[in-house]
Amino acid sequence: MKVLHLDKNHPLIIEQFKGFGFTNDVDYTASKEEVEAIIHNYEGLIIRSRFPLDKAFLDKATNLKFIGRLGAGLENIDTNYATQKGIFLASAPEGNLNAVGEHTLGMILSLFNKLNKADQEVRNGKWDREGNRGIELDGKTVGIIGYGNMGNAFAKKLRGFDVDVLCYDIKDDVGNENATQVSLEELQQKADVLSLHVPQTELTKNMVTSTFINGFKKPFWLFNTARGKCVITADLVAALKEGKILGAGLDVLEYEKASFEHMFTDNELPEAFEYLIKSDNVLLSPHVAGWTVESKIKLAQTIVDKVKAKFL
Repeated sequence: MKVLHLDKNHPLIIEQFKGFGFTNDVDYTASKEEVEAIIHNYEGLIIRSRFPLDKAFLDKATNLKFIGRLGAGLENIDTNYATQKGIFLASAPEGNLNAVGEHTLGMILSLFNKLNKADQEVRNGKWDREGNRGIELDGKTVGIIGYGNMGNAFAKKLRGFDVDVLCYDIKDDVGNENATQVSLEELQQKADVLSLHVPQTELTKNMVTSTFINGFKKPFWLFNTARGKCVITADLVAALKEGKILGAGLDVLEYEKASFEHMFTDNELPEAFEYLIKSDNVLLSPHVAGWTVESKIKLAQTIVDKVKAKFL
């Protein structure tokens, strides 16, 4: 097969494809229109998030047999149309689930213990022990929305803590030894901490609104390592100001561009984002929860293994 690689990934993917007898071409800079002009020459396509693969693109990919996406989801691909055209779709949530679980736990512990705030103060000569008194995770109830690969991986990380772990998912019977599956209403009644691990779909887009937040019985901590558009930032900020949300750890933001490479195209920062970056009880990272040295290898290997199992 002839494969086009549109994003830089771990070299093992090209090396192993060569071993299968595949021909590999790379083009990390071409526009969508330029790729559309040549995509009919390829049976395979490897992408992260350069641009959306919509119907117009897929109609030009007349010989495409597979698309491999080096990431957890397939939201930048018209999956229904691709499936109709007989294109095999491979994503790699197995490749970065451990990284996401560790990152989420790290965000929780950092915020609970005010580590970023304390670090900056000490660096600036301020020694404030009482102002940096933390809280403990033990004894809390952690709610997880989305109990697939990522949610389960995060729940496993919590097994060393004395916490109750609840999960909610649109699928039935996903609970296991790491988390008890409950209704959304029960999760909202009990959770002290909420962690999102959902894909971006029509159901999850703009999921966290003021109405959703007000459904919680008590103030809670929010962590989002899933997709930025699951949370309406203005509503999150309103809840932070009102004390309904005690703090937030956000690896993803509503304002992200589809490519994940740039967030703002001008110098105007949204008012809600201005509030977030000035808040001591908010921790931000640039969509890197699944972005580790190890996950780069695992993501590539996962795609290779899935293509091999399907075609060889």
